[in-house]
Amino acid sequence: MGIAQLDIVHMIGNAGPMVQFVMLLLLFFSIMSWAIILIKYRYIRRAFKESAEFSEFFWKSRDLSNAFAKAKQLPGSPQARIFRIGYVELKKTSQSAAPSAPSDPATNKQAGSPSMSLDARFTGTDNIKRSLRRAITTEMTRMTQMVPFLATTGNTAPFIGLFGTVWGIMNSFVGIGQKGSANLAVVAPGISEALVATAAGLAAAIPAVIAYNFFMSKIRVVESEMDSFSADLLNIIERDILRTERRRS
Repeated sequence: MGIAQLDIVHMIGNAGPMVQFVMLLLLFFSIMSWAIILIKYRYIRRAFKESAEFSEFFWKSRDLSNAFAKAKQLPGSPQARIFRIGYVELKKTSQSAAPSAPSDPATNKQAGSPSMSLDARFTGTDNIKRSLRRAITTEMTRMTQMVPFLATTGNTAPFIGLFGTVWGIMNSFVGIGQKGSANLAVVAPGISEALVATAAGLAAAIPAVIAYNFFMSKIRVVESEMDSFSADLLNIIERDILRTERRRS
């Protein structure tokens, strides 16, 4: 194992400047890819864990104020962040729902049509729906951040390595022509040095492609859960509005 590693280092050291540049470029892609893999793995694992905890608490309590307090304790949960935005918008809507007409002192009821208040409240639910949609878009942007770099690495690293290999083989044949000899002892070292670039390109690309597919499948699951939670939250808010209006009428 150690001898093989020393041989690879020796081959890279004896390679031409272009092949060495290609190897440095592939090393950069590989380091960045592994850093992104570790960061996103921890981020997505935390998102799944805290979202499951928040969802369990939310459906057990069904109290929005308690759920809001719990959501603030789970900053890594996309569902909790979406709920916080929706709850804040709901409070703004409730506070801005002022009486549309003065009350009648004789009947102690608000004058005018009660449907005006209902219409205003459903306009508020439209605002909540838009804020939830924006929150989901923001969360998706946050979830997919840096992940496209993995796809870029998977698509380009093999070709970069192949370019280094082709360049190295070209130099080997130029050296063969200058020496006027084509025996195996002359050809093999240059070609083996060139092929290291292709191997390095594949070594950088394969983990990046696997990680990209894994993360995108998990992100699609999170997106589906956010859409479902957003729809359920809107249904709960609309039912509460209708129940409140029936009591007032």
